[in-house]
Amino acid sequence: MEIDKLVEMIKQTVPYFWTRGGCTISGGEPLVQAKDLISLFKKLKKENIHTCLDTNWCLWNKNVEELLEYTDMILLDIKHIDNDWHKKITWQENKNVFNFLDYLEKNNKRTRIRYVLVPWYSDQEEYINMLWEKYGKYKCIERLEILPYHTFGEHKWKELWRKYELHWVAAPTEEAVQKAENLFKKHFKEVYVR
Repeated sequence: MEIDKLVEMIKQTVPYFWTRGGCTISGGEPLVQAKDLISLFKKLKKENIHTCLDTNWCLWNKNVEELLEYTDMILLDIKHIDNDWHKKITWQENKNVFNFLDYLEKNNKRTRIRYVLVPWYSDQEEYINMLWEKYGKYKCIERLEILPYHTFGEHKWKELWRKYELHWVAAPTEEAVQKAENLFKKHFKEVYVR
C-alpha cells in the first residue's frame, strides 16, 4: 500500500482516538521495514498523530536510528532477563533488547515494557525480581504490561511447517499472573495485566 494512502486512512481514525491514541506499528518485527516507516512516521508527525513502535528490538541500523526521531513511544517486548532462558524462548540472545532499553533511558524516550508471562519459562520469581531490580528505576519506563501466555498463534507454526516447542505449556493460572503482578508492583510505577 502506498504511504500516502495509508496516512489518509489513519487520519480518518483520528476522531475515534482524539488526543488519547495514535498509530502503533507492530508485526512480526516492524523494524524490518524501518526505511518505509520513516516516511510514514514523518507524515504522521506533520498531522500531529502520535507514533508508536511495538518491537522486540532485534535490529539496529541507520534507518532504525532515524525512525526513532519520529517515534513518540516504544512498546518493548521483553521475553526474559536471563540470556539462556531468552534463547530457549526466542532462539536469540537478549543483549540487543537491554542495550536498546539503556538507549531509551539515555534518550528519555517514553517506553512501556511488555513482559510475556510463560509458565515454566518466564514466571520464575528470581528473574522477575532481577528485572525490576535492574530496570525498576528507569525513568523512561512509564508502565509495565504483563502479557499472559496463550496459544492463539500455535496454528501459525503449523502453517510454516515448524514444530511448536511450547505445545505442552498451558496459559498461566490467575494466581500465577497475580503473583507476577504483585512482584512487579513493588518497583514499577504502573503495572497492568493485558
